[in-house]
Order: sequence, then C-alpha cells, then structure tokens
Amino acid sequence: MTVILLRHGRSTSNTAHTLAGRTEGVQLDEKGQDQAQALVDRVKNLPIKALVRSPLLRCRLTLEPLAAELGLEPLIDERLAEVDYGQWTGRALKDLVKEPLWSVVQHQPSAAVFPGGEGLAQVQARAVAAVREHDRRLAEEHGHDVLWIACTHGDVIKAVIADALGTHLDSFQRITADPASMSVIRYTPIRPFVVHVNHTGAELASALSAPPPAADDKSDDAVVGGSTD
Repeated sequence: MTVILLRHGRSTSNTAHTLAGRTEGVQLDEKGQDQAQALVDRVKNLPIKALVRSPLLRCRLTLEPLAAELGLEPLIDERLAEVDYGQWTGRALKDLVKEPLWSVVQHQPSAAVFPGGEGLAQVQARAVAAVREHDRRLAEEHGHDVLWIACTHGDVIKAVIADALGTHLDSFQRITADPASMSVIRYTPIRPFVVHVNHTGAELASALSAPPPAADDKSDDAVVGGSTD
C-alpha cells in the first residue's frame, strides 16, 4: 500500500509564528487556500482511493477541494491529530526557543514531553499505528494495493517518515515537511520504501500509479525500492 502524507496548507498560525497545536478554528491563510486548490492538479493523474485526515480545521480545509473533485468523503482519525503541546499551545515561537525543553525537542525528541501535553514518542506510536492500520484496511477492502492520502501535521509526518526510514526518533528533526508538502511511503510485506519527502512541486510523480514490485522480485529495482534514474 502507498500513502501520501500531506501536510495541511499554510495556516494563519504559521504566518503568525505561533504554535497552533490543537487550537480550534485555525484557518488557512490566503496562500494556504491557494495550496488547497492546487492540490487537485498536483495529484489529478494518480488513482487516489481514500482520504483520511486529522480532525483539525486546517486539515479539513486543505482536503475539501480534492475531496469534492474525487467524490470521496475523508475519514477522520484522531491519531493523526497535531501534537498535544499542552501549555505550549498558542505561544509564540520566539518565546518557546528560550525554554529549556526546546533544546530537548531539537536534540533528543524521544525524551520530550510537553507540559500538560504528550510526548513525541507517543505521537510517533499513535501515528504509525494509524497509517499501518489504514493500509491493512484498504488492502482488505480493495483486494489489491491502493494509493491513499493522509492529511496531517508537520511533526506527525516527520515522525512517520523517521519510522519508515528505520531512523531513531531523535533524528526526526533532520526531516522537513513544509505546508502543503507531500511525502510518500510505500509499505510492503518486507519493509517500507520512502519514495518522496517534502514534495512541493506542481505534480506528484505519475510513477506512483504503477504497482509496487512483488515481494519476491529479485531485480535491482526491487532492492532499491524503485527506479535508480
């Protein structure tokens, strides 16, 4: 199964340089609205079969144009929600960088637990479980490999990618997930293959419409997870 991890479009909190977290009612700004509309053309040639999203408004607004175009009703999964930043929620980033915990978040995120909120290790566990569960469900429903989108948040995406790369969570800050970016992971019975990270181009690779290599495929492409071009 192949999942496109879509970060929501740019929000009013992004431009205000505050940590939105799970604050209700955070809207997309003008650029974010344009990014949501552009998403339709970016994936129009791909056989998207399902949409799953975080319950937060900025993810709903990001998926609305695409959902209407595809005639799909997004499924809401609480496990794809933004990190619960607890007492950090809504605060300015310029103030948060002065907190002792900020250094932990940057250098040893596996040990970071936000005051009154959750830990980043918990975030990774719930998000990875959600993605893998939807993969299994869609495989059973369709009887074959399908391509689907999970619309969620930056730190959540980075945590899922780190798991797919087999990288410790403490390295997840090396991964970038910009607003409206798409990162692609193909899950197979052997291992995950990371196809794209932080894709922000006009159109996502149409090669994603091709089936993944069989588990017993001994070709070089199967070893490296795709074309070496």
